[in-house]
Amino acid sequence: MTGTAVIIPAKDEEDRIGATVTAAMALSGVDLVVVVDDGSSDRTGQKARAAGARVVRHSRNRGKAAAMESGAEVVRLLDAEDGQPRHLLFLDADLGETAHTAAPLIEPVRSGEADMTIAVFVTRVKLGGHGFVVNLARQGIERATGWTPAQPLNGQRCLTRAAFDAALPLARGFGVETGLTIDLIRQGFRVREVEVEMAHRATGTDWRAQVHRARQFRDVGRALLTRKALRP
Repeated sequence: MTGTAVIIPAKDEEDRIGATVTAAMALSGVDLVVVVDDGSSDRTGQKARAAGARVVRHSRNRGKAAAMESGAEVVRLLDAEDGQPRHLLFLDADLGETAHTAAPLIEPVRSGEADMTIAVFVTRVKLGGHGFVVNLARQGIERATGWTPAQPLNGQRCLTRAAFDAALPLARGFGVETGLTIDLIRQGFRVREVEVEMAHRATGTDWRAQVHRARQFRDVGRALLTRKALRP
C-alpha cells in the first residue's frame, strides 16, 4: 500500500509545531513528516526535529507555496530511494493535537476515490474577518470550474503525487489553494471535500490581521486573474 508523507509549512510556530508533528506521525499509513521552516525567527525547526520530523529550512521567508514545493521535493528525493511515490498530506503548523483527525482526508486518496481531498472543518472558529477573501475564492473557483467549494481556502489537503506534479508551479503566496483547486479540476482530477474535526488558531482583528487579509485578497485575486477566473 502506498504510504503517506505529511508536509507542514511553518513560520514562527514553536508553541504548536511539536504537538502538530506528534499528532501527524500517529496517523495510520504516515511514515514521514517533513516540516519546512520558512524563515522562522524562533525555535520552530528545533521543536519540529525534536518531535521526530525531518526539517528543511528556508533562510528567508519565501511563502506558503514555496514551502509546499520544498517539502514535496524532499519527499520526491526520498521516494526515489524507496521506489514508490507517497501520497502528500499538507497540514498547517498550528493544528496542534487536532492534526490526528486528518485520517478522513487520506482515505479517499489512498483508496483511489479522489485525487485531492480538501478539509471542511466541522467546528468553525469564529474569525475576525468578514469573509471577503473566502467569497472571492469560492466565486472564482465556481466561475472557473462549475464547482462550489464550502471552504476554498482550507490548506489541509491530501493529494496523489501525480496530482501535485500536475499543478506545478503552484500559485504564489496565499493564492496557492485557489490555484491548486482550479488547475486540478480543469485537468480532470477528482477533487472532494471531507469533513474533519480539526481546528487551528483564528486570525484576529488587529492591524497585523488586517494586513494578512489584504495580502490574502491580493494573492487570491492574482491566482484568479492568471486563470481568467476573475469577474471583469
